[in-house]
Amino acid sequence: MDLFDDAPDDTPAGDNSPEYTIGELSGAIKRVIENEFGHVRVRAEVGRVSLPRSGHMYLDLKDDKAVMAGIIWKGVASRLQTLPEEGMEVIATGRITTFPGQSKYQIIIEDIQPAGMGALMAVLEKRKAALSAEGLFDASRKKPLPYLPHIIGVVTSPSGAVIRDILHRLRDRFPRKVLIWPVAVQGAKCAPEVAHAIEGFNRLTPGGALPRPDLIIVARGGGSVEDLWGFNEEAVVRAAAASDIPLISAVGHETDTTLIDYASDKRAPTPTAAAELAVPVRVELLAYLDQQHARLSRALSQGLIQRGQRLRDVSRALPRPDSLLDTPRQRLDRAGDRLMRAASLTDAAALRLERATARLDPALMAGVQRRKMRLTNIAGGLRPATLTRKLSQDRARLNDRAARLAPALMRERKQQAQRLTRTTKSLSEAANRQIAKWQSQITTAERLRRTLGYEATLERGFAVIRADETLITTSAQATTHDTLTIQFADNTVTVHPSKK
Repeated sequence: MDLFDDAPDDTPAGDNSPEYTIGELSGAIKRVIENEFGHVRVRAEVGRVSLPRSGHMYLDLKDDKAVMAGIIWKGVASRLQTLPEEGMEVIATGRITTFPGQSKYQIIIEDIQPAGMGALMAVLEKRKAALSAEGLFDASRKKPLPYLPHIIGVVTSPSGAVIRDILHRLRDRFPRKVLIWPVAVQGAKCAPEVAHAIEGFNRLTPGGALPRPDLIIVARGGGSVEDLWGFNEEAVVRAAAASDIPLISAVGHETDTTLIDYASDKRAPTPTAAAELAVPVRVELLAYLDQQHARLSRALSQGLIQRGQRLRDVSRALPRPDSLLDTPRQRLDRAGDRLMRAASLTDAAALRLERATARLDPALMAGVQRRKMRLTNIAGGLRPATLTRKLSQDRARLNDRAARLAPALMRERKQQAQRLTRTTKSLSEAANRQIAKWQSQITTAERLRRTLGYEATLERGFAVIRADETLITTSAQATTHDTLTIQFADNTVTVHPSKK
């Protein structure tokens, strides 16, 4: 059958070869190839990959003998679970066609999958080595987790069990505000949405209408390597490494490892473990605070007692105000006595001088008289009346200072006593408040114990059966014992099931 049924019949005479245009020939070849290879599956290695802005994907499929061009249209590429990469061995399903504009044949790929687990692992190891060489997995890049974050951002699917496990665990340990960024956790949309979520949390403004989280958790449940492949994509790894907010990866179960685990600041084996890493246990913190408060109260009380004792010891060592003036008064009295005696001696010396001058000749009387006048003037300042007046003035000044010193000492003692009283009152009030708080906690715990205890169940008509302190839960166990003890809400009864 001629492939060119519509070819023109204008061949020259003597020449059996028809003439065709390039378009006619290309169309005929296209029809033959598409009819012969309408749907094929090929196994090959991915060569060059091109991703233009149109969203379509152009790649080369090759083996050791030939190369074929491939096209994945935008709609098909968005549905692929694993995008092909250079060097990956794949199985491509599609139809063979031609492109007349370049005179080449190609395959329009409708589905493409890695050729087994080995192909995925080879790509994974190659990507891991390349990203590690850039330093994205270095320990020096990892940031410490906040001890108690106020806001936690969670990147996961909002409809899965993972977010419920995280919220439940956070509520049990230490309730915190949680911001959820919903993403696809598998498929072609997984990687771009997760990377966008991490970058979006980092772009939030601290303290804004939608506050920036202090910690990010990227979480997903377990699955196969293909299911978790989105968390091995380069965009996700780079977003995790570039995050300024500390990030915990909780992808898969404990045995699952993805590349985001190496780039994150902390890896959790499960989403529940990520919640445990994010916050401490509130009850343990309260117990620790109570212990520290008790230690602080004891130290403060002991310090006040010691300082009060030292204050009392120092106050006992201080002399009384009257005793401070005893020695100066005594010295003053002794000085006054000495001055009185000196004045008496001066008067006696003047009398002896007068008698001696009476016996002197007139030539010496003038000089003696002058000396007598000077002696009289000097002695005038040492008269008993003058000395008594000076002593009275000094005694008055001394008594005035003593009167001012006594109230000052009394005021200081009173201020010290008031400060000690206020401190003792504050400590007593703090101790009473803490005791009341502990009593309230004990009362609450007792009510909870009674509510959860089996005694409350007994009051609703149930009973507990034991045999030799062993709990009996089945009739078969009851028939093997001769004596059973039945505990009711108000009393305990012993029965013998073997006796009729």
